[in-house]
Amino acid sequence: MANTVVGIRFKAVGKKYYFDPAGLDLKVHDNVIVETVRGVELGEIIEEAKVIEDSEVISTLKPILRLATNDDLMAYERNQKDIAPTLERVKFHVKQNKLDMKLLGCEYTLDRSKLIIYFNAEGRVDFRELVKDLANEFKLRIELRQVGTRDGAKFLGGIGPCGYLLCCNTFLGDFDTVSIKMAKNQNLSLNPANISGLCGKLLCCIRYEDDLYTEYRKATPKIGTYVKTVDGRGRVISANIINQSVRIQTPEEGIRSYQISDLVDIEEYDLKEDNHGE
Repeated sequence: MANTVVGIRFKAVGKKYYFDPAGLDLKVHDNVIVETVRGVELGEIIEEAKVIEDSEVISTLKPILRLATNDDLMAYERNQKDIAPTLERVKFHVKQNKLDMKLLGCEYTLDRSKLIIYFNAEGRVDFRELVKDLANEFKLRIELRQVGTRDGAKFLGGIGPCGYLLCCNTFLGDFDTVSIKMAKNQNLSLNPANISGLCGKLLCCIRYEDDLYTEYRKATPKIGTYVKTVDGRGRVISANIINQSVRIQTPEEGIRSYQISDLVDIEEYDLKEDNHGE
């Protein structure tokens, strides 16, 4: 079954969610009011109406309630201004309850019916008394959400080892899987200090170039294999995957660099299995 949807984002660098346009004439950058599992929220249209299949719908499609009014926008701005002082009060209660948790941020639903607090912690935290204290002070529903270290970095931001602002805090709407296999594929140092971000997890940017490295590796001879060059037969002693070049040792020319495209032939067997020319 086909579904007509629009893409909505609730934060400047957040995930995209699909909603039913409900017959409204909507354009990109329009502000709209929707009801989510968290409550009534203000979102921004980031993708115009399109048709998708049921398989692309993660949960039940909810309709957009209406275009945001000036009152909605004023309520949103008021909620944003109250976040900093609210967070200070939350910190006070966390300290009073002697809880081992790192506060990351908080937000109000648009109708101010709920306060959602995000935190990071090593293990489980019994925050029942904290919820009671906060509910008594703010007189609304309190929801605490424990998030992972990557989401924590996304909340707080910072400078990455490259010297730029963190990708997750500037443009990454969602996190892709990053594996140690990708680091090996790019010949990166496997020292955790060199390939980990501020969150302590593998650098997100390792994922960016993995497809290119994988594609280039298909044409790159392995270390130790023999190849034929215009200068004769030699053994590959190193390879630069991005430059598509290899260093080859030949009896006649010694060690020289060649572009992979200039190789005459690649013999796929290892030096240990072949002693020709020794």
